Amino acid sequence: MEHEWLMSDPISDQTQAERAAMVSLLDAVMAPGDGPQVMTWRIDAKQAQAVLLTRATFNDDADDAAWAMRRAETEMSACRSLLLS
Repeated sequence: MEHEWLMSDPISDQTQAERAAMVSLLDAVMAPGDGPQVMTWRIDAKQAQAVLLTRATFNDDADDAAWAMRRAETEMSACRSLLLS
């Protein structure tokens, strides 16, 4: 979502809604006391996604950039598959 804001991508509103839905899902399924561990996972995932998107966007190697974008899209697709549409 932040990358989309940075790049002025109009899809950022949809991503923001998907993020909110994912946070609600996590809140609903995590056990009491799991908050710190879940937050660590969220931060790690956010950082990994940011690295992929930066690599895809600002990379001089077109093949590597394409791989990074495919990988970022694959990870987002996996998250989206957990949400009801």
